[in-house]
Amino acid sequence: VIPGRDGKAVEALCWVGRRLFSAGLDGEITEYDLENLRPRNSMEAYGGPIWTISSNRQGTLLAAGCEDGTVKMFEVLEDRIQFQRNLSRQKGRIISLSWHPTGSQIAAGMLDMIKIFDAETGHATHRLLVERGLQRTSNSQEVVVWSVAFLSDHTVISGDSAGKVQIWDGITGTLVRTHLLTKWDVLVLAVSPDESSVIAGTSEGTVVQFQFISSTVDQQDKQWVRTRTFKSHSHDVRALVHTDTAVVSGGVDTQLVVRPLLDKVEKNTQESAMRKIIFPHRNLVSCAKKAGLLLFQFSDHLELWRLGESDGNGKPGDSLPVKRNPEKLIQLKRKGEDNICCSALSPCGGWLAYATVSSVRLYRLQLDNNISINKVSKLPKELNSVHQLSFSSDSSKLFASSILSSVIVVSVKELECKYLHTFKPPSDSRQPVHLLSPSEDGKWLATANTGGEIHVFDVHKLKLHCSVPVCGSCPTAVSIHPFSCSLVSVHADQQIFEFSLKQKEFTAWSRKLQKQGMHPLWLQRDTPITRVTFNPNNPTHILLHDTSMFCIVDQILPLPEEKTRFYNQSVLQSLSLGERLRNSHAFKVCRNFQNLLCVDLMEDHSLVVVERP
Repeated sequence: VIPGRDGKAVEALCWVGRRLFSAGLDGEITEYDLENLRPRNSMEAYGGPIWTISSNRQGTLLAAGCEDGTVKMFEVLEDRIQFQRNLSRQKGRIISLSWHPTGSQIAAGMLDMIKIFDAETGHATHRLLVERGLQRTSNSQEVVVWSVAFLSDHTVISGDSAGKVQIWDGITGTLVRTHLLTKWDVLVLAVSPDESSVIAGTSEGTVVQFQFISSTVDQQDKQWVRTRTFKSHSHDVRALVHTDTAVVSGGVDTQLVVRPLLDKVEKNTQESAMRKIIFPHRNLVSCAKKAGLLLFQFSDHLELWRLGESDGNGKPGDSLPVKRNPEKLIQLKRKGEDNICCSALSPCGGWLAYATVSSVRLYRLQLDNNISINKVSKLPKELNSVHQLSFSSDSSKLFASSILSSVIVVSVKELECKYLHTFKPPSDSRQPVHLLSPSEDGKWLATANTGGEIHVFDVHKLKLHCSVPVCGSCPTAVSIHPFSCSLVSVHADQQIFEFSLKQKEFTAWSRKLQKQGMHPLWLQRDTPITRVTFNPNNPTHILLHDTSMFCIVDQILPLPEEKTRFYNQSVLQSLSLGERLRNSHAFKVCRNFQNLLCVDLMEDHSLVVVERP
C-alpha cells in the first residue's frame, strides 16, 4: 500500500513499463518508488487539474489531459519525465485519452465530442460529435466522454455520461453504432490484449462485455455485439482491466472482483471461480494483550479503546451479559498532511507509535487514573523512513522496518528513545519489510519483505540467526511459536509453512503438509491470512484469520484429504463423540463473522474479534 496525503486524490494511474505514474486534480504528475512505497518525484503540468494520463505503447511519451483544454506531452526519461510540448488547445477540459497502438495518433474524450490528434504535428484531425442522451430530461445537458479506446484498425470506442457505448470509424470520423447500456453513466472501458473484446463499467455497478464477432458462418460481417452483463458491484465501477482470461473490476464499494471468462478457462477449476478481493490486506488493529487495549488505525487519526467486560461464564456459543462497555480513551490526530502508513501499541499499553512517509512519532501513555499522553520529543535520526512498527513483548524495544529491507532497533524507557542497532538482510535485497514479528521471550525477531524473503534475527546477540528458504509467494503473516521455537508463515498463495529455528529446517508437520497438499477449498479462498497467533493453553493450536473467517489448525489431528468435507463443523456437532473424533481433521473454520480486521488472544485467554463496520 502506498500511503496518500491530504489534497492528493488520484484521478488517473498509468504504467510505463515497470514504472507507475499518477495524476490528480492538484495538477501534478507523480512517479512512485515501488521499493519504498512512496512518491519518487512530482512535476507540475501547468494545465490546471489533470483528469487523465496515458502512455504510448512504446513507453516513450506520457500524455496528460488537463482542465485548460490542453493535452500535454511528456518525454519519459530514465529517471524523470520532461515536458515536450502541448497539442493544439481545445475549448473545454480533456477527460479521457487513448493512444493508437502505433503511437501516431491519440484520441481525447471531452464534453460532447471526441478529438483525434496527430501526435507528430499536434493538430486535431477529426472531431467526433457525441449525441445527447435519449434518457435525459433536458436536451441541453452536456455529455461527458468518460472513457475512450483507440484500436489498431482505427476503431474508436467511447463511453459517456448519457449511458452509451459508441463505435466510431477513426479514419472517416463517422459513427458506426450506438449501444445504450444504462440511463446513467458509462465510466470506464478496457480492451482485451487481442482487441476482440471490450468491457464497459457503469455507475449502476454493472460490467458489460462487447465482442467483435460475426452473425454468419463465413465470418465476413463482424461487428461489435453486446454479449454479457456482470453485476458484481453495489456502486460505481471506476476501474477495469481486461486480461486474456478474466475481467478485473473495482470501484466505489472498495472491492476488486476477478471474474473469469468461462469460454477462456477450464471449467470447474480454481481459475474458473469468481473472486472478490476485500481490502485491507494488512493489520490496522494493534492489541495490547496485557492491558486489554485496542489501537485502531485510520488514515488521519488513531483511536485507543479499552475492551469491555462480560458478567459471568457460559458454554461455547452463549452470549454473555455486558458488565462494562468498551470505552474510547484517546483519539490522536496525525500531524501534517501525510496519511498514517503504520502504527503500533506496546503489549503493556504504555507506548504508542505511528509513522507517515515523512516522520515517526512516539508517545508515552498513562492510563491508570488520569489519562495522559506525552510525546517523546527526541527520536534517533535513524527513524526517518518507516514501513512497519512493532514493540517487543516486554515493551522495552521498538522495531521499525526501514529502507533496503533493514530494521531499526531502539530502546524505549520513560520519555527516552535510544538507537541500539540496525538489522540488515544477508542479501542485496531492496524490497521493503512489510511484516515484523517479535517472539514472546524477546529473543527473536522475524521479518518478511515483499520479495518473499523471511529472515530471523537474534535480538540478544544483535545478529542474523537464519533465513527461511524462499517459497515463491509473498508472505502475508508470520509469527514465532512461544513454546516450540518455530516460525509459522502463511503466504499469498494460501500455503502454510512451519520452520524450526533450532534445527533451521522445515518441521516434519510442515513437510507432511506440503507433501499432501492443501485442501482445494482452502486454496480457493479469496483473501490472504493477515494474522497468526497461538493458544497458550494448547501448544498444538495455530490460530489464523483472513477477512471472512478464522481458523484453528490442530497439528495433532490428521490433515484433510482432497475429498474430505472441509467445512464440517455443523456436521460434527450432530455426531456422537466417537464419530466426531473419527471424522475430525486439523482445520476448524469459523465463518460466523464478516469483514474481519483482527482476531487475537489476550493475556486472559479471551478471544477478541474485530469486524469492519
